[in-house]
Amino acid sequence: MTNPSGDTAVGAPVVIVGAGPAGVTAALLLAARGIRSVVLERRTTPLFHPAAHVINARTLEIWHQYSPDLAATIAAMSPPHETVNLISWYGSLADPAIGSIDLLSDPERKAEVESQSPYLVSHIGQHILMPVLWEALDREPLVDFRRGVTVTTVDSTTGDVRVSTRAADGAEASVVHGQYILACDGANSTTRDAAGISLTGPVLANMGSAFFTCTTLFPDDARPLLSWIYTPQLCGVLISHADHRYILMTAYLHPHQDIARESRRFWQNMLPTVLGGNDFELESTGTWVMTSQTADSFRRGRVLLMGDAAHRFPHTGGFGLNSGVQDAHNLAWKLDAVLCGAASPDLLDTYETERRPVVEQFAEQSVANHFRLDAIGGRVGITNRTLQKATEAVRRRPLALIPGRLVAPLAVAATGQAMRRARLLRPDAPRSAQFRQLIADAIPDQVEHFVSTGLQFGYLYDSPLVAADETEKPTEDVVDYRPTTYPGARLPHALVVVDGKSIPIHDAVDVTELTLFSFAGDHWRRALAHSRVPSPGITVVSIAAIEQDSGALIDLFQVGTVGAVVVRPDGHVFWRTSLPAREATAALVDALGQSWGNFY
Repeated sequence: MTNPSGDTAVGAPVVIVGAGPAGVTAALLLAARGIRSVVLERRTTPLFHPAAHVINARTLEIWHQYSPDLAATIAAMSPPHETVNLISWYGSLADPAIGSIDLLSDPERKAEVESQSPYLVSHIGQHILMPVLWEALDREPLVDFRRGVTVTTVDSTTGDVRVSTRAADGAEASVVHGQYILACDGANSTTRDAAGISLTGPVLANMGSAFFTCTTLFPDDARPLLSWIYTPQLCGVLISHADHRYILMTAYLHPHQDIARESRRFWQNMLPTVLGGNDFELESTGTWVMTSQTADSFRRGRVLLMGDAAHRFPHTGGFGLNSGVQDAHNLAWKLDAVLCGAASPDLLDTYETERRPVVEQFAEQSVANHFRLDAIGGRVGITNRTLQKATEAVRRRPLALIPGRLVAPLAVAATGQAMRRARLLRPDAPRSAQFRQLIADAIPDQVEHFVSTGLQFGYLYDSPLVAADETEKPTEDVVDYRPTTYPGARLPHALVVVDGKSIPIHDAVDVTELTLFSFAGDHWRRALAHSRVPSPGITVVSIAAIEQDSGALIDLFQVGTVGAVVVRPDGHVFWRTSLPAREATAALVDALGQSWGNFY
């Protein structure tokens, strides 16, 4: 169809700007609920230069909700965990490692983590992941996926949202109509800017990176996942990817430095020094600004922000991609309820209420990880604290007034001076053994950077959609996840018997109603049948334990054999009780009416 201006016009209930992990996940989860969307992506092909590489188990669980086959396909792309278990620190890569963290060094801990989800954290470069996610979009009939499209204007002042676009090939402009627009277009979101929403938070560093292939750098059976490198020429982190590919990242101070202006030439000259003469093929280069920033609002009317458009973290923790997928998961079922007329648009306000504290916690941990590395970098002579101060100074007056061609050489010289002490890490340098041991002693304290199972599964939502609970709120931990059915928590994973079949319990969660799980399901079903249950309604699922796991399963759900755990469509707990149905049904109905009744 055409609009009055003559431009081609299309429409869908939801318009999604940006086909990164957050945008793709939102489109797929909405499609699973029968909701059409138009996805607008400025690129024609996925970005080849790697970004994220940590895929949390919780993220795979969310993709599993859309399609178990898709989640299994993605999980299978990860290399075996025993090949990506080392985090190492080096002076030069030509010398032995100063020290390492072995993520699989504790078999008991590994077994515990494996029991907490059907999936494990995976290491898959985003450049490999995105083609698979885009193929899923292409296969989904309820998604109109438009590549090579730039959003020019966003108008949400009327009863719907109008998004004007321009095609990269110069084709005619189009206007896309929708009831809601999801801004998933990244850190420099034009949709967020059009909505008048600002980001708040500090700039931490300017970063440059090189993506390259090197088949001889490490033995196949001893290739660290991450390698921190401290040399007089460069301090940075090397990330291993599939097919003997790597990405090397380092900080710089001024945009007129060669790493930013002549990046390919810079890396062609630098890599031979860093790689110790190993042959390489430079694939691509990139720069970005490392920040810790959060949008002042996640919603402005019919515009909702997700992923990097809403929050930006340092890469130290691997929360960026995963938090965007979680955003989509939190929002999809709420949009469904609003679009089908079951709930008020006010329900969408709980998206920010629930997600903001979580992403702020992720940001805090990421920044803490970033600065915790100073315990090692400080011994070499360069710290992230100093780097942040220098980066801020270069961006402010008076240095900002000085021509870049004059400031850039000074920035290079200052950085080089700070890194001079790294020469003492060479094994043949005087007192090298003592110096290397100082760094080795600081390595174990970095474990929170790489093991954050507690944050991955253990965050708690707190909003009117979560009932009050008289028991003590669980202590949230970064490293260790303690399964709980406390309201707001993710329902713990377990294999349960439902209708005679053994299934992961999350596969039994209803995607539109609340789900009541109980070992005494028949009692709860009869009690609720004689009650006026408010919207969105309650589906009762009777569960039983696999015979040998009976006691452990009862302990896991924390409500005994007659109580119940009531779970939202996103798998987070709304309410629980250890009382039997005859004594607690009225309290459940009352809690549902008092909280969800404000929206349904």
